[in-house]
Amino acid sequence: MPPHLNSEEETPTNSCLFCAIANRNIPAHIVYEDHEFMAFLDINPIRPGHVQLIPRMHYAYFDDLPSDLAARMMQLGQRLAKAMKSIHKVERAGFVFTGSDIAHVHAHLVPLIGHADITSTAYIEQTDLRFVDAPRASRDELIRQAELLKNALVVQ
Repeated sequence: MPPHLNSEEETPTNSCLFCAIANRNIPAHIVYEDHEFMAFLDINPIRPGHVQLIPRMHYAYFDDLPSDLAARMMQLGQRLAKAMKSIHKVERAGFVFTGSDIAHVHAHLVPLIGHADITSTAYIEQTDLRFVDAPRASRDELIRQAELLKNALVVQ
């Protein structure tokens, strides 16, 4: 089975951009690769050094990843973050799973210079734009949500 597939039912296609990159059908500036993962520079970087980290096998969403693979992805993310901090002389690197654009698990790793580096605020031309905090949840709502999540985790 090709390296980017995770089940017998899936067939290789170029419809998944990250599968195509993992199979080297689309060129990328690869900064790391092994049999499980590939890390490459984002072509629309938030900051210089912005990396996309993907599993080679196709998993649509973060919660689809086997837990051992997710753990190794986090460990690799830490290694990449340490390298970024050293190279770019920053105090921290952002590590974000967005899940909103391409249905192939991927994390953005970005050397952070400012607090808005991993938001779209850097690209908004309206200079008087102001953001307000989201409404604060009530104590009861926080308790309810915490219980729901705790119970759901017990069932897993």
